[in-house]
Amino acid sequence: MFDSFIQGLWVIFEGRTFLMMGLGIILGFWVGLLPGLGGSTTLALMLPFVYKMSPVEAFAFLLGMHSVVSTTGDITSVLFGIPGEGTTAATIPDGHTMAKKGEAGRALGAVLMSSLIGALIGAFALALAVPVVRPLVLSFGSPELFMLAVVGIAFISSLSGQGTRALLRGVLAGLLGLLISLVGQDPQAGVQRFTFGQLYLWGGLDLVPVLVGLFAVPELVDLAVRGTSIAGELPKDNLASGVWLGIRDTFRHLGLTVRCSLIGTFIGIMPGLGGGVAQWIAYGHAVQSARNAEERERFGKGDVRGVLGPGAANNSKEGGSLIPTITFGVPGSSSMAILLGAFFLQGIVPGPDMLDKHLVLTFSMVWTMVVANVITVAISLVFLKQLARLTTVRGSILIPFIVFLAFIGSYTSNNHIGDLLVFLIFGLVGFSMIKCGWPRAPLVLGFVLGRIAENNFYISTVRYGSAWLARPMVLLLVVLTVVVVIYPFVRGAKGAAARAAEAA
Repeated sequence: MFDSFIQGLWVIFEGRTFLMMGLGIILGFWVGLLPGLGGSTTLALMLPFVYKMSPVEAFAFLLGMHSVVSTTGDITSVLFGIPGEGTTAATIPDGHTMAKKGEAGRALGAVLMSSLIGALIGAFALALAVPVVRPLVLSFGSPELFMLAVVGIAFISSLSGQGTRALLRGVLAGLLGLLISLVGQDPQAGVQRFTFGQLYLWGGLDLVPVLVGLFAVPELVDLAVRGTSIAGELPKDNLASGVWLGIRDTFRHLGLTVRCSLIGTFIGIMPGLGGGVAQWIAYGHAVQSARNAEERERFGKGDVRGVLGPGAANNSKEGGSLIPTITFGVPGSSSMAILLGAFFLQGIVPGPDMLDKHLVLTFSMVWTMVVANVITVAISLVFLKQLARLTTVRGSILIPFIVFLAFIGSYTSNNHIGDLLVFLIFGLVGFSMIKCGWPRAPLVLGFVLGRIAENNFYISTVRYGSAWLARPMVLLLVVLTVVVVIYPFVRGAKGAAARAAEAA
């Protein structure tokens, strides 16, 4: 096996294979920067081009492209407050706030380095996965996936502010997100819900126009009202000096980065949960890792840990989602479902053969993810200062460009005019929430997880009745849910008691 591991590394450095990987990296780099186009869409568009390639070349091209999309998507999220990918929105609350404070370089340095560490951990997990992960994946059915979604929803308590009023607002925002996730045709009974007779709404609301509207419109209005650049009138030196500070932040909070990478890997392994879930749960964990109420208050206002957690999880999930795809032929995400098509185009059947007959190809995929991310982060770091300086461009020049990106990003979701209406409506919702002091993160969490929870709850009750409640893993996840909900309260009470003792 070790020989195959080394051979997998050598084959991706062979002339034509390395060239294909390089082309994939260039393509993925720009796709990630442009909001809305999406890694999955590009992956599907590129499938016809791999017909005449060898399997190693084909997967070096496709994975080289796909594994860097999330990394560069985070750059757009930080610089412009627009999610470059639907899965990179959780970087915005703190990353874009840092950019507005003149710390774009630090935020970008942190998100790039945490992305690299996340990608390495995801690839490492893929290399070691088979004997460890196989029983875990097979033990997860719809009841466990439902409870995993509930654990994610429970993070709403962490993403809400301090105090009863803030918590109430967070919970209500989360419930609003769950309500929005119900829009569309009920997948089980076929009943229409909140569709108002509109065919466009039958399939539910797409994640991209919702996120772009929620996050981009308030930033555009703020930028127009201020009449300055994103970074305001802050000295440009702050931008140039922050890159290495962000990299040091990654290693200063290495424990958090690794934990969020593991969260991303685990979510990636679970079929059907997706990258958005991984990022927001990692963000929730980052908030929950704050030591006291004062630290928690910093999240959403430019805390670098709010960048590190989502950045790490976003890239590690790619390695995780490849595990069930390669080993069982079960795609871990929509992108992996498309990649599965590439396997069949190449005449390869995922499963035991990938661990025996095609072991070199399997390890070449691992190395492709590692090398592609190292190259992308290195290139990004070289040009990071120039990217950070985009935040000093005057708003009057930048706003038309951002509006164009936001409209294109929203429209390309379904190529339907309804996407633009959804973008504008949720832009108004996001702006109103900011003005009224309501958190947006719980709404996104409820929206992202709502449909997953609903589908798996229905399947669980139909297939197992009430017996699924007694499954050991379900009980374990129930306990974890309770811990996630009450932990902020317990820590808040301890902090209050400590402050009272000091005052006395």
